[in-house]
Amino acid sequence: MEKQYQVVEEKGANQRLDKALCLLFDISRNRAKELIDEEAVLVNGIGTKPSYKVQTGDEIELLMPPLEKVEIKPENIPLDIVYEDEDVLVVNKPRGMVVHPSPGHYSGTLVNALMYHIKDLSGINGVMRPGIVHRIDKDTSGLLIVCKNDNAHTQISKQLSEKECKREYKAIVHHPFSHTFGTIDAPIGRDEKNRQKMAVTANNSKNAVTHFEVLENFKNYAYILCKLETGRTHQIRVHMEYIEHPIVGDPKYGYRKTLPTDGQLLHAYALEFTHPTTGKRMRFEKEPPQIFQDVLHKMETGEIE
Repeated sequence: MEKQYQVVEEKGANQRLDKALCLLFDISRNRAKELIDEEAVLVNGIGTKPSYKVQTGDEIELLMPPLEKVEIKPENIPLDIVYEDEDVLVVNKPRGMVVHPSPGHYSGTLVNALMYHIKDLSGINGVMRPGIVHRIDKDTSGLLIVCKNDNAHTQISKQLSEKECKREYKAIVHHPFSHTFGTIDAPIGRDEKNRQKMAVTANNSKNAVTHFEVLENFKNYAYILCKLETGRTHQIRVHMEYIEHPIVGDPKYGYRKTLPTDGQLLHAYALEFTHPTTGKRMRFEKEPPQIFQDVLHKMETGEIE
């Protein structure tokens, strides 16, 4: 059992205990309530209720249960491999697939599929994320680089951090634009009101820059190409919401009344990087999945305005 301690500062005071735990220990609201119910949370040495309003100077002790040991197993799940050699492969991930295992998603992930089809994967990110050097959201489709050895992983990670790896996304968003090009330079951090979301904020945030080009305007929507300069969690989704052009079908950052797309119309369209061994510059492109193209076609023909 791991013990963690935090002292409530003035800016965190007068909040419910379960919400304060989210902010202090970076856990979900549901997990916070579970720990309180399990009497794994003490305030000034005493157990209390989730509704308790924490005060400045309160000492909060969290008894975190040990992580469950989970065996990640290979699974015969079809993969759309766009490119493969001894060092790297480029995979077109389908919508609805989680990239790597996490609590609640130990099977059916891209990693489970990779372990079945690929003999060797880099081990830098541990047993839960073998070969994974970057990721995209579950309901975002498109291209990912997977590394087969640690040298390739190190080299690609460096390119990502130094902004030498180019990533382009296609998206359909609400509302047409009055201009063709734009840049969103706004820091992203955890949403203080909802720990399951990210937000543009000055508090505990990181620099985030998204460049976009309008490919086509419609009456109520727009088809755009986004180029990432940074790679923050949910970056394009958050930035598009921030400028009031949320992605169509986005259940977390979009409108409640939107098109029935069963997920956001966001696709990782292109990847460009330098091969970690040969030094050759490589570029791969993959058009969006059929559901994306069907919606786009209906907009182009006027069936959807």
